[in-house]
Amino acid sequence: MQLKSILGVIGALVPILYFGGLLYYFVDSMGSVEDAQMNGLGPTLLGLAVVGLLFFIPLSVKLVRLFTGSSSRATARRADANGSKRDDEGEFDADAVLVRYMAKRSTDGASDAVSPPGEQTPRPIWPQDRAARS
Repeated sequence: MQLKSILGVIGALVPILYFGGLLYYFVDSMGSVEDAQMNGLGPTLLGLAVVGLLFFIPLSVKLVRLFTGSSSRATARRADANGSKRDDEGEFDADAVLVRYMAKRSTDGASDAVSPPGEQTPRPIWPQDRAARS
C-alpha cells in the first residue's frame, strides 16, 4: 500500500469526524434528538448529517481504489509498460483542427465567393428595417 493512498484516506476521514463530532455534541448537549428538535436544532442536526454523509462519497471511492489497487496513475503506468498507450492519446492538436477547417472551408465554394470591389452584395431586409423605412 502506498503512503499517499493511506494519507488520502485519513484526509477523507477528517471532515467526516468533524461533522460527526458536531452532530454528537449537539445531540449529547440536548439529551436526545427530540429535545434538540424542540429547541430548534432540528435543521442543524439534519444539515450536519447530510454534509457528513456527502463526505462519505470521496472516502468510499478512496477506499475502493486502495483495496482494489486501481488508480488512474497505476493504469497509465501499466499501459506505458505494455506499450499499448498511443503517444498522442489525450492530447489536442490545434494544427490538425486548423487544417481540417481550412480544407472544409475551401470545399464550400459558395461561402468563399467574394464580390468584385465595385459590387455590393444585397443586404437582407429584416422586419425591424421594414418598420423603419415606412
